[in-house]
Amino acid sequence: MENDEAVKKLRGWFSGRLPGEWFEGPPEIVLDREEIAVVGRLQAPVLGDDVSEVERAAAVEGGVQRFREETRERRIEIALEAEHRFRRKISWGVAVGDETVMFTTLSVPVMTRLRQSERRVLDTLVAAGVARSRSDALAWCVRLVGKNTDTWLTDLRDALQHVDRVRASGPDLNP
Repeated sequence: MENDEAVKKLRGWFSGRLPGEWFEGPPEIVLDREEIAVVGRLQAPVLGDDVSEVERAAAVEGGVQRFREETRERRIEIALEAEHRFRRKISWGVAVGDETVMFTTLSVPVMTRLRQSERRVLDTLVAAGVARSRSDALAWCVRLVGKNTDTWLTDLRDALQHVDRVRASGPDLNP
């Protein structure tokens, strides 16, 4: 199943399976080889215009925590069903305003080969206390690149989906 089609199927399944009152609209589905992340949009707390940013942030945090606690058992039940059906782990998160909070995520080891100059970068981050280990330092670097190149990565993912669609519409090479 192509990635674009897989996401549509997953979005449909979760939209049909999740209680309608949980999220504003269908959840966002992020898919990779090991994990399906389900991120639903929550309504932002209704506060007055005179509320400070500290109070607004605390209200969002409280609403996210309330949702997490109130839906925990049902989310586990749905995740177990989805994991059995789709053969991937399920992660949950919510978006409120421009903030996304993940409740659970899968941490997957990834092997890589690095040259000495690249290892020195990781070792410098460890020595400076930015990271506890080379593994943490590498994860920190990946998050930093992801954060600072989000638009470029989105464009690249869109281009890859287009390649998948064109490839799927081409001739069948296995008669």
